[in-house]
Amino acid sequence: MKYDYLIVGAGLFGAVFAREAADRGKSVLVIDKRPHIAGNVYTENVEGIHVHRYGAHIFHTNDRRVWSYITRFADFNRFTNSPVANYRGELYSLPFNMYTFNKMWGVVTPAEAAAKIEEQRREITGEPKNLEEQAISLVGRDIFEKLVRGYTEKQWGRDCRDLPAFIIKRLPVRLTFDNNYFNAAYQGIPEGGYTKLVANLLDGIEVRLGTDYLADKAALDAMADRVVFTGPIDAYFGYRLGCLEYRSVRFETETLDMPNFQGNAAVNYTDRETPWTRIIEHKWFAFGRDDDGNDIPKTVISREYSSEWKPGDEPYYPVNDEKNGKLYEAYRALAAGETNVLFGGRLGQYKYYDMDQVIAAALDAAAAAL
Repeated sequence: MKYDYLIVGAGLFGAVFAREAADRGKSVLVIDKRPHIAGNVYTENVEGIHVHRYGAHIFHTNDRRVWSYITRFADFNRFTNSPVANYRGELYSLPFNMYTFNKMWGVVTPAEAAAKIEEQRREITGEPKNLEEQAISLVGRDIFEKLVRGYTEKQWGRDCRDLPAFIIKRLPVRLTFDNNYFNAAYQGIPEGGYTKLVANLLDGIEVRLGTDYLADKAALDAMADRVVFTGPIDAYFGYRLGCLEYRSVRFETETLDMPNFQGNAAVNYTDRETPWTRIIEHKWFAFGRDDDGNDIPKTVISREYSSEWKPGDEPYYPVNDEKNGKLYEAYRALAAGETNVLFGGRLGQYKYYDMDQVIAAALDAAAAAL
């Protein structure tokens, strides 16, 4: 059979594009080299808990079009992201807000907090020369040392003085007792998990898993008029211009015979000595209950370790510096010559996307192509 579209990758971009194409009467084949759908938003049921196998994914958006679209395929719960920072056993509320400032300095009014931050910001005069100076110029020395330095150095594998200032353009400071991390009109987790959401998007569409497009490209290309490629753009071209760089993440996940490990979905470890960046306790994304509303007696936690990416690792975060930006532009010029291939998603466009941005980009790409 000859298909109108071969879609490489069953993550959010591929699934949304496939749904739009199928709804417009196009014949579609979706393939993925992994043994499961849903890409990095894949959730796996363990002890009645929807475990975010590739890291925590919390849906949030201000885009009414995206929210209206995605809620056709799943009901969302009312989960609100309110992470906690653990600095050598001291617990702080995130994002930085009045709870944080009261714990840090004992201040009780917004005016006192603002004055303390302003006093400490004055340490930096002139243009910040690196990330450390940039962060201090925004929030002061105390918050930088306890809540920014260690976490950032673990994320990037480099000293804050060796990182460019532009990485931190702003650090949100709230002079209120609001610890809702995302300033978004719509927020939550799909009931039944993300895998169920993506399965609903792909309902009635042919999907082949365990299929490596780049290993059998010519034969697979011959099966369709057009290709939507959501893998790494440099891999598509055989890395002929060099490898784009990423940061990667390694997870250590374990099931514990206890009902509650840390009392929150996400706890960030902001000291440099703790090797992991955060611990996710997955059951709290659904308030500790299974799909039938029952309390779950066990729990599943994941420790996250940030690492340098090398070929063969899972690429997570593009390193959007000047060198990689130029290399991506060179690959994008090559991609423009592939007239029957559309490159999309985080890897295809070498861009960090939140989930709502992926969905919006897929809807826009489908509207333009179909």
